[in-house]
Amino acid sequence: MSRKTGSRVGNALLNIAALGGTVCIILVILAFFFQITLIMFKTGSMSPTIPAGSLAVVKKIPASEVHVGDVVTVDLASALPVTHRVTSVSPAEGGAAKITMRGDANPTDDPLPYEVQTVRIVLWSVPELAYTVNAANNPLVLGGLTVVMAVVVTWAFWPREEPRRRRNESEQQEVAP
Repeated sequence: MSRKTGSRVGNALLNIAALGGTVCIILVILAFFFQITLIMFKTGSMSPTIPAGSLAVVKKIPASEVHVGDVVTVDLASALPVTHRVTSVSPAEGGAAKITMRGDANPTDDPLPYEVQTVRIVLWSVPELAYTVNAANNPLVLGGLTVVMAVVVTWAFWPREEPRRRRNESEQQEVAP
């Protein structure tokens, strides 16, 4: 591979890494200010709408904004969160709401209504993406990505010898009176 081609490949890799980093920073800022997070579906209770292994983008909203038909996540103090479709909503004390929910794959509503101040509404989901995100949490994958990025950055910024022709021209200019 010629030096020029190698330089172009290196610049392209650095540009891709910079773009990826910029996107990550923007997403973190948006997530913080708009209270947006990700959830992974481990069960098929929302199938076929949201199958197991899906990754969903959710936004925190007041329970007073929930409507029948919304798919929301309710955080539970002593268990994993529950994400199901709202079948009924009624006001409760102190701005809370009593929400009855049911998974799309379930024949009946959840046993008890949930009394909540806030919920996380599902904005959109991508089937199968949770498996990829989960695999990226593997220490070997994270370590490998770190090593690859370190090699790319080191290679891109490693001092290189100037091409002889350019070096000779600059030396001749310095000698001339």
